[in-house]
Amino acid sequence: MANSEGNKLWGGRFVGATDPIMEKFNASIAYDQRMWDADIRGSKAYVKALEKAKLVTTEEMNRILQGMDQISEEWSKGVFVIKPGDEDIHTANERRLKELIGEPAGKLHTGRSRNDQVVTDMRLWLRDAIATLKENALQLISTMVERAAVEIDVLFPGYTHMQRAQPIRWSHWILSHAVALSRDVDHLQEIKRRVNVLPLGSGAIAGTPFVIDRELLRAELEFDDISINSMDATGQRDFVAEFLFWASLCLTHLSKMAEDLMLYSTKEFSFLALSDAYSTGSSLMPQKKNADSLELIRSKAGRVFGRCAGFMMTLKGLPSTYNKDLQEDKEAMFDCYDTVHAVLQVTTGVMSTLKINQSVMEAALSPDMLATDLAYYLVRKGMAFREAHGVSGKAVFVAEAKNIPLSQLTVEDLAAVR
Repeated sequence: MANSEGNKLWGGRFVGATDPIMEKFNASIAYDQRMWDADIRGSKAYVKALEKAKLVTTEEMNRILQGMDQISEEWSKGVFVIKPGDEDIHTANERRLKELIGEPAGKLHTGRSRNDQVVTDMRLWLRDAIATLKENALQLISTMVERAAVEIDVLFPGYTHMQRAQPIRWSHWILSHAVALSRDVDHLQEIKRRVNVLPLGSGAIAGTPFVIDRELLRAELEFDDISINSMDATGQRDFVAEFLFWASLCLTHLSKMAEDLMLYSTKEFSFLALSDAYSTGSSLMPQKKNADSLELIRSKAGRVFGRCAGFMMTLKGLPSTYNKDLQEDKEAMFDCYDTVHAVLQVTTGVMSTLKINQSVMEAALSPDMLATDLAYYLVRKGMAFREAHGVSGKAVFVAEAKNIPLSQLTVEDLAAVR
């Protein structure tokens, strides 16, 4: 049976109990509990602002701070007990605080709404998450740069339209993907700046009549800036949408790299072999070595795209300020973080352990891939590029007609081309 509504943060106006199905449908504690640390940090900062505003005594503030420290320790040790009436992380922490210190716990929410509380928690959590993802991405970039330096002399075909185009260095291919990841890191830093804005003190919609020192809150929680409009602060989730798009773009880059590596690892190419640590086999065909790590990296991009598109559909139908639809923001944010976090780590492992087959890579090069260089040679001799391009193309045609490599055309063959 659901608890009486009088025990809820919002229950005073209601009589009776919520339908158990609605209770479960409405609850978010199953997933937002992972913001327990952010919620505690926000509450500890907020009680200091309450004490400065003389809304709690110094003794009450200290009791609340001590209680929150004990709750933090319980979460850290994995012994915090979630009870049936804990619909979200805010309710759970406040309920436990009341069990520990009694009535002063009821003063903690003075002038604060779950609307500004939850978005503060989310910004704190995402700020930490961004720092972790940045570290993961930089580790992957470092791994790729180190590999490119070691294998800089390895040549193999570069492809456009899935056709052999020009000879390139293996390191050039590696660094092309490292550069894309470096843009992702830059973009992530820009998002962090917009995430790191304090909404606490906005109340539900119209601010608070109490003299809450938001600069104190900003400094305590290490935000860079303070929100300037309470309606926007509690109702907007631009920072979540930006993060979801960033995750989508980052995994687009990694999916592209994974697709190339899958092709290069096939028997038809045999340019490289994945480590057994990042491969799996077949339950039927004993000879198989499947690049499941790469296939999953590729597939996770679609998962993240779905989260981003789904959340944008939620946002586009909302009126102003906070609506319960925004409860969908956290699962999308958490899932995209978890997915990108895993993908970056697996990709680092793949790139640090794969083995290249240099002889096969270089054997795949052919003289016709130097047709552009032939055109450039003619340009250096004074021929206009458009004419040189045509001459070089005709030389390729003659070589194909004779079924010989471009490099084996005689001087007479080349003279006849023009």
